Amino acid sequence: MQNESIEQSGLAPVILPDGAELPRLGQGTWHMAEQPAQRPGEIEALRRGIACGLTLIDTAEMYADGAAESLVGAAIKGLARDRLTIVSKVYPHHAGRRDIFRCCDQSLRRLGIERLDLYLLHWRGRIPLSETVACMEQLVEQGKIARWGVSNFDVADLEALWRVPGGTRCQVNQVLYHLGSRGIEFDLLPWQRRNGLPVMAYCPLGQGGQSSASLLQNPRLKAIAIRNRATPAQIALHFLLRDPLVIPIPKAANSDHVAENAAAARISLDAADLKELDAVFPAPRHKIPLDMR
Repeated sequence: MQNESIEQSGLAPVILPDGAELPRLGQGTWHMAEQPAQRPGEIEALRRGIACGLTLIDTAEMYADGAAESLVGAAIKGLARDRLTIVSKVYPHHAGRRDIFRCCDQSLRRLGIERLDLYLLHWRGRIPLSETVACMEQLVEQGKIARWGVSNFDVADLEALWRVPGGTRCQVNQVLYHLGSRGIEFDLLPWQRRNGLPVMAYCPLGQGGQSSASLLQNPRLKAIAIRNRATPAQIALHFLLRDPLVIPIPKAANSDHVAENAAAARISLDAADLKELDAVFPAPRHKIPLDMR
């Protein structure tokens, strides 16, 4: 499979509830910036990804205690800001009036930017959703974030958010989702589809959750990849990219792997391949608790 730019793939962007567009495939940074010796290679990988069209970069104040945000800041320094979509996340215990404004400012400083394209509540905590939503809306008014969303919210959490004044202005829900962990397909993904709320899929290559250890080593997945002149990772990403509501954000600290991920947008599987994937990695038939890393 050639390492062509995702921009050449013709893959349509995801449309957010507010009408904005997001790239269909991005880059994650969980577990990056944890080893100083790997910093030059990680910066190179992020830049290679941007060159390949992976212009959405996801990070969080939690990742390496803020060092991942600084890493992203170094990688995007000097690049055209309007070509990039930068996403970060705030800890649940920081998502209230006492801390969120300070934490957002710190994230912006580490990233070296003036505004986040998306700011997510990392998971639901003890601070009332009404307070978090009000703070997020204030950050939008201040021009520090363009829009906001949530992460690791199941159906009940989203329903609670929808009952909060302003809660329906949530733009995305980021959850663990990959070929070996399809639990969200039973109820969460249908709920989000009905409400036009996109899914940002973290660990899309099986780096976490159920079936994580063996996903890319599965012999039948490997066989499908060989038949399609692709890699198992590309097949796994293609499976998620088939859904126009899903934005996979694979982490790849290696430049070659980043280019490999970008090329997943060019894959086309036939009905037999898809049927085999469903047989090997079956869709859920009942409610499954939200999978998390």
